[in-house]
Amino acid sequence: MKFKRVVAAAATVVVLLLGGYAGFLGHRSRHAVSVAPAGPYPVGRGEQEIVDRSRTDELAPRGGNPRVLSVWLWYPAASTGRPAGYAPGAWAGLRKFWWGQTALDRVRTGAYANVPFAAGSFPLVVLMPGLGFSAPQYQAIAAGLAGHGYVVAGVTPTYSANLSVLGGHAVPATAAGDPSDLAGPRGSGLAAVWAADARFAAYQVGVLLGAHVDRRKVAYVGHSFGGAAALEACRQDPACTGAVDLDGTPYGPVVTEGLRRPLLILSSGRNGADRDASTRSLLAASGTAAWSYTIDGAEHFDFTDYAAYWLAAPVRAVLPLGNPDTLAITGSFLAAFLAGGAAFRAPEVAGVRASDADHR
Repeated sequence: MKFKRVVAAAATVVVLLLGGYAGFLGHRSRHAVSVAPAGPYPVGRGEQEIVDRSRTDELAPRGGNPRVLSVWLWYPAASTGRPAGYAPGAWAGLRKFWWGQTALDRVRTGAYANVPFAAGSFPLVVLMPGLGFSAPQYQAIAAGLAGHGYVVAGVTPTYSANLSVLGGHAVPATAAGDPSDLAGPRGSGLAAVWAADARFAAYQVGVLLGAHVDRRKVAYVGHSFGGAAALEACRQDPACTGAVDLDGTPYGPVVTEGLRRPLLILSSGRNGADRDASTRSLLAASGTAAWSYTIDGAEHFDFTDYAAYWLAAPVRAVLPLGNPDTLAITGSFLAAFLAGGAAFRAPEVAGVRASDADHR
């Protein structure tokens, strides 16, 4: 009987501790965090769905349909207005860890929904996410660029992202769009689809926004697999002024043909893209305006908004996060590269070094 009482008491303590921890998580996840930009411009944000009728969507579960994409727009605004929510509507499904992360309605974007554009014509940046990710998970980077005078089109590759939203409805990934193995022609083929997405978005946004966009100045930026798409899109687009790959393994013809426009690779400090043979091949084949830098201590997810969220210890233990300064460092390098082009001079930042991959 005594043993049973001890077990019962221990079980009660465990339940109380778990309940207390759950209560702490629920409370802590409601603390606000911010991905608000700095810069001379207020930032507006809008959303568009674009349809590429020139292509049949080969990633869709059913054939014969055109490719449909969700595009989020961040832009220099003339004024402030109603704050833009971080993950409105069905985009709330981006919260994967529930009480283990910041509630998405508690993320302050610092952007304003559908406010008027600032006067002028601004360069365009097409932003591509990592495989499985969605454009709204890169709001710190996107809004930061918009605050410094760029129109940013964040593309969510349908059927490759774990969540896209089309017509107000959640659209999950498919096996074709999010394959478990990118080796060989599968990776290059998917990079070609994404590159076509990026180029179509650049064209369509230019049409939709008219004089607000300087269509002669288009740059492509991507994280992880989106970096591969950015490189390949830039290789194909005569209007491309440069490409940035954030810790992504390159795929496709650009690996061997190189890039003849300004190119920047930023790698994480552990097992980053700078260690890939394809990165070395790309740099060797590219022109002189190509740079590769490594952020010491950075991990792969540090380039996403996960780096700005509060995350419970068990979640942080399984996500590749490291250097808390990575988003700020990335923003400073992007601003310098996009402004400088072939005359780019890297900011002097502690913990950032020229990559060993760039051995030309």
